[in-house]
Amino acid sequence: MSRLRILLLLPLVALLGGCNFVVMNPAGDIAVQQRDLVVVSVVLMLLIIIPVMFLIVFFAWKYRQANTEAKYEPDWDHSTHLELVIWAMPLLIIICLGAITWSSTHLLDPYRRLDRIAPGNAATLNEPLVVEVVALDWKWLFIYPEYGVAAVNELAAPVDRQIRFKITATSVMNSFYIPALAGQIYAMPGMETKLHAVINKAGKYDGFSANYSGAGFSNMRFAFHGVDQAGFDAWIAKAKGSQDKLSRDVYLELEKPSEKVPVKLYNSVDADLYKLILNMCAQPGKMCMSEMMAIDSRGGMGLASARNILPLKYNISQLDGSAAVKNYVASVCTVADAIREAADRTFTPGDSTPVTGVGLSRPGRAPAPLQFTPAPPAERRASNT
Repeated sequence: MSRLRILLLLPLVALLGGCNFVVMNPAGDIAVQQRDLVVVSVVLMLLIIIPVMFLIVFFAWKYRQANTEAKYEPDWDHSTHLELVIWAMPLLIIICLGAITWSSTHLLDPYRRLDRIAPGNAATLNEPLVVEVVALDWKWLFIYPEYGVAAVNELAAPVDRQIRFKITATSVMNSFYIPALAGQIYAMPGMETKLHAVINKAGKYDGFSANYSGAGFSNMRFAFHGVDQAGFDAWIAKAKGSQDKLSRDVYLELEKPSEKVPVKLYNSVDADLYKLILNMCAQPGKMCMSEMMAIDSRGGMGLASARNILPLKYNISQLDGSAAVKNYVASVCTVADAIREAADRTFTPGDSTPVTGVGLSRPGRAPAPLQFTPAPPAERRASNT
């Protein structure tokens, strides 16, 4: 029966042949270095795990009950040589892992500009390709400020050219991840994260959000095209040939939650649209976070700007194109003014009409003493019976 079960499982094992272990076979230099880091770490740990597993089987076999030739030492309790091996080997491995972790943390910092685009091929001093990434519900927007074009759910980059991603989001946290290119980087509203990477092999690769973000998360995917320079120029020309323009109004409509959005190209992008998205003020009439931070850096709003304080709170459900409601400050006072105002305040007595209820008093009055009238002795005796 056990052999039959093994035979039945063999077709399932054969299905693994169709799996694409892209993380272990990436096409970008950063992803390759990350893969090597994983491999080295696993090998170093296996230097301890494999001997331990072997010794467990060896000791169980050697000191089995049937083996009467095995040396029996019930009083043995210490071996200096064995202690040195047991403690020295793990310590050396921990030191190696610590050194590798420290160096790779700095060398593979996603904010750090690349030193190389491939092994033995140093990165050029040319400016990298800048791509502004916006995670929406539930699609991806890619803006190319150098070329003035944008795309939804499609990304392209030339082979062996450094890419600088600037990443943000509009509502909830997402995670920008192209396994063949580099590790995942979080996309958060009101914040900008960065990723430097390079693609070394031409091809079409999958990109997606690796952080759950709601109902349309499963379809929040895009295609990443690694092409040669001629292919990239053709893709840019295709975007410029589109009839659609990514204006501010078009973006506000695009920002509304939607699922399974098809690929769409835009031949132009409104100026500073990405900055408005990052500062959470793409909707007309909203105060940008940068403006609020500039006010705070000068010590607060001050009397000069006490009027005309626009709301900063971000509310994605109010994307109807209407102007935000303006708030106004009625008065400004110091702590000393507030204390003086509280001292000058006099208490206005309330209505003197008694309130019904035993022992209750109106607000602002001292509680009335409870009145208790004992029952006559005859009534008490009747109640006790």
